[in-house]
Amino acid sequence: MQLLSPAFNHMESIPLEYSCNGNDINPELIIKEVPSQAKSLVLIMDDPDVPPSIRKDCMWDHWVVFNIPPTTTHIPKDGVPQGIIGKNTGGTLCYQGPCPPDREHRYFFKLYALDCELDLAEGASKSQVEQAMQGHIIAQAELVGKYKQYIDN
Repeated sequence: MQLLSPAFNHMESIPLEYSCNGNDINPELIIKEVPSQAKSLVLIMDDPDVPPSIRKDCMWDHWVVFNIPPTTTHIPKDGVPQGIIGKNTGGTLCYQGPCPPDREHRYFFKLYALDCELDLAEGASKSQVEQAMQGHIIAQAELVGKYKQYIDN
């Protein structure tokens, strides 16, 4: 399975448009080679580089979407995939773009193919989704982008 974006390549910079300094919209994502036995997809975007002074577990969840149909091959720019939206660390049910407070951070877009749909309600947290996925992941893919805020002095 593959997760790609026409907006940026793996381990390269995420354009300003997709950050809190830009339009704060999600980049276009392309999904390829989903296993035929998949019953649903899960998409999680998170940042493991958050300073401990901001978040003790050093993780910020930017986007959580689950029960995405396995036939999904494209998530448009500034588009919400069909599925159920989970709650991000900011407490909202939407994409929250990169907004690092200190230095360049890595942003992990993680895609999971599951052998089931998750019995969770809208607003479920990433940890609830990850717990429900245990034992049901049949494939996964990852796209990592980097972002550093450029602040005018």
